[in-house]
Amino acid sequence: MKPTPEILQRLKDVVGDKGFVVEEADMAPYLVERRELYRGRAAAVVRPASTAEVSAVMRIAHETGVHVVPQGGNTGLVGGQIPDESGEEILLSLSRMNAVRGIDTQNNTLTVDAGVTLAAAQAAAREADRLFPLSLASEGSCQIGGNLSTNAGGTQVLRYGNARDLVLGLEVVMANGDVWDGLTGLRKDNTGYDLKQIFLGSEGTLGIITGAVLKLFPMPLSVETAFAAVPSVEAAVKLLRVADGLAGGQVSSFELVPRIGVEFVTRHIEGASDPLAEPYPWYVLIEMTAGMEDARLAETMEAALAEGLDQGLVSDAAVARSEAQRADFWRLREALSDVQRAEGGSIKHDISVPVSRMADFIAQASEAVTARLPGVRPVPFGHIGDGNVHFNLSQPVGADKAAFLALWGEMNGIVHGIVRGMGGSISAEHGVGRLKRDEIAATKSPVEMAAMRALKRALDPKGILNPGKVV
Repeated sequence: MKPTPEILQRLKDVVGDKGFVVEEADMAPYLVERRELYRGRAAAVVRPASTAEVSAVMRIAHETGVHVVPQGGNTGLVGGQIPDESGEEILLSLSRMNAVRGIDTQNNTLTVDAGVTLAAAQAAAREADRLFPLSLASEGSCQIGGNLSTNAGGTQVLRYGNARDLVLGLEVVMANGDVWDGLTGLRKDNTGYDLKQIFLGSEGTLGIITGAVLKLFPMPLSVETAFAAVPSVEAAVKLLRVADGLAGGQVSSFELVPRIGVEFVTRHIEGASDPLAEPYPWYVLIEMTAGMEDARLAETMEAALAEGLDQGLVSDAAVARSEAQRADFWRLREALSDVQRAEGGSIKHDISVPVSRMADFIAQASEAVTARLPGVRPVPFGHIGDGNVHFNLSQPVGADKAAFLALWGEMNGIVHGIVRGMGGSISAEHGVGRLKRDEIAATKSPVEMAAMRALKRALDPKGILNPGKVV
């Protein structure tokens, strides 16, 4: 239902003038997704400053039936954080809840508000000589609550796991305004259901995460980074096994970069350069880390690359000899998402398949989309070490952007059909949101879908939390 002036006033009374936004120009930044696939409207943006205020907002919403869309840093790519076009929903931004609540170095935990940015959480850990390993290109603006609500992945999943693997406890405001204080720092607790896992990855449809206890790790003192050319995706996968075997679990990142990606970045990013003297079809960015300064990582990296050369898996390689060179390598990888805009329209896919099927997937998907649209430019890149690749499609050179983007659904259907045939997932780390809501039923079994809908009905019986998303 559309909130009445009386309901809006009650919400304003809860969050105060600083936390209540109704002017269209002021609401605008909250109402558009960064790729501009979704533009919504809202009756108001409420910005609570505490868990108590979030609770009070949800009690009013539950009583009146007003729909609430939670939002973190608005960096999501599937429309899960954007309200619909009715103008009747309330957008609830966690941005004012940005306090670091505490750090326990003996327990290796960091407790934060949901609105703390990922970069701020990393910095708080670093100040205590600890590492919070979740790392994303948007870490300067994405927020912990959003990261956990979408089960974000990033570049170090291979060693540390997804966001859900980095959480010990949560604080959650339920749809009716009740607050579950599960901010425990326990690593072992077998007293019944692990409730936090219900909310991790639920995209704000079951409850609103307002606080979290995060796992910390020792700060690595030794880092080795290499940018290696490989003849094929299959060779990249085999090189991963070589490196992982020699490093004994010290490989923290293993990222795939196609030649077209290097060309895009060096063409459009000032100061970016090709690390190798000659062009090659594929590259991998390999990073190993250890807790000791004298961990002989350099020898391990060189041994992995030498073995790769002997087996024909590596064509050439450069090892970073300074932090500046390491940053240059990472810029080639991290700029890939945004730089595709400079090449025109880009149709995105965020998929995962078993690592053993990655080469087959990229080959089959590339052939299929090219058969549908000759000249389309596949740009497969990303976290090949954990089976996640961003299979993006740049428009043919000189093509009409609007006409190309009109093929988004059809191209998704082609690519996702191949993914399903390989037992993969159509959303590896970006979530479901609005973009993939109607597709997941083709990927998940009827039993899974029924269980998800039962959870939604049980925890949000009035359907007021982020309606129209996920299920």
